[in-house]
Amino acid sequence: MVDVTIVQLGKTSDINLFRPTQHKLTLEQKFMEDKAYKRETAITNFYKKPNNSELSESQKQQNKELFSLRIGVEHLIGIIKIVRVAGEKILLPRTQYKKVILTVCGLVRLRINRAVLLNIKSV
Repeated sequence: MVDVTIVQLGKTSDINLFRPTQHKLTLEQKFMEDKAYKRETAITNFYKKPNNSELSESQKQQNKELFSLRIGVEHLIGIIKIVRVAGEKILLPRTQYKKVILTVCGLVRLRINRAVLLNIKSV
């Protein structure tokens, strides 16, 4: 999960947030998204089943691997939304909103790192 931008007022699509900030990211970083991002070179897309045809076994396997990564990201977004900061309007001054979002994201990362450490210790 990459922080492209913290606070953007109003309704803005993900791709419109990604494009102007893409230069901040390294060339080695790759991203996953859905069909709205087909023309973006840094973004890996799932294979789509062609008309009157089937996907090859390797394409199915790659889709499965990408999906397992994407599910992890979706769970992280869900954790952030549980705190109800990312999905709802908060009555705070604009200067405070960014601090709240960064705090929530920091707590989520702390929780993830703790889970990873616990997992390593149990192995």
